[in-house]
Amino acid sequence: MSWINLSIVSTRDQAEEFSDFLLEHGALSSSIQDKNLNNNDEEMIFGEPHNGPQQFWQHTQIDAMFNNDREAKKALAALENLFNVKLRSEFKNIEDQDWVKLTQAQFHPISIRDQVWIIPSWHSVQNEKAINLILDPGLAFGTGSHPTTHLCIEWILDNLGKGDDVLDYGCGSGILAICAKKLGANKVLAVDIDPQAIIASNQNAAINNVSIDVNDTKEKFSFKANIIVANILSSALTVLAPAIASSCLPKGKIALSGVLKSQENEIKEIYSTWFSMNESSYKDGWVCLSGEKN
Repeated sequence: MSWINLSIVSTRDQAEEFSDFLLEHGALSSSIQDKNLNNNDEEMIFGEPHNGPQQFWQHTQIDAMFNNDREAKKALAALENLFNVKLRSEFKNIEDQDWVKLTQAQFHPISIRDQVWIIPSWHSVQNEKAINLILDPGLAFGTGSHPTTHLCIEWILDNLGKGDDVLDYGCGSGILAICAKKLGANKVLAVDIDPQAIIASNQNAAINNVSIDVNDTKEKFSFKANIIVANILSSALTVLAPAIASSCLPKGKIALSGVLKSQENEIKEIYSTWFSMNESSYKDGWVCLSGEKN
């Protein structure tokens, strides 16, 4: 079995409308991405809830999958006719293949200082002496590949003491909470508002043979920690600042990530109400802020 992939290029203003039109006219799926992805003209856009409607790239590529060539050409003709445009388009035949194997091939073991390894379950352990986190990609954020995850784990390596109590605020896959527990933390609480994150964190903790508590943030908790990590969006860090601060013990430490360099000063100013802020660390345009409770 095979399919036809139709690629077209649009402006940012028409991207979503064009994508919806193709779905309504027989496309099995549709995706939108920067036409210049992974080259020097790539346009960096990071959306957050408070930034308003979804943003797209000035030169946007839409890929729509169809059952056959005839359906794809018919949908393209209808699109160009309705919007009175002539679009740059390309048709490509997509052969059926082992999609699971293809997806798995995109994920490799990740080393952080050779002290922590993040390993998909279909790979073997690379360093038996390291802390090995067995983690498969899922619906919750935190596969280990994002720069903010690297920054947070490096911070944990530098700051976690044996027997510290740890709060992972916005735990996603549970990767930071599990890492802290494997590195010798005492009590570890992972919290998130996303039900998928709760499921993933519990599953990943079981796979890694560690015991952590996992709570929904909608449920009140009184847990106080020496160490708090929060790898979430800057908008969430802003709103949750009082709650995060109140969960930190005196002289306790925090690490805040999910923050772009352009957002650093704003977040640092907010948290300086409760914390003496340290020098930040950086990776690929992302920031990890840290501080000690006053």
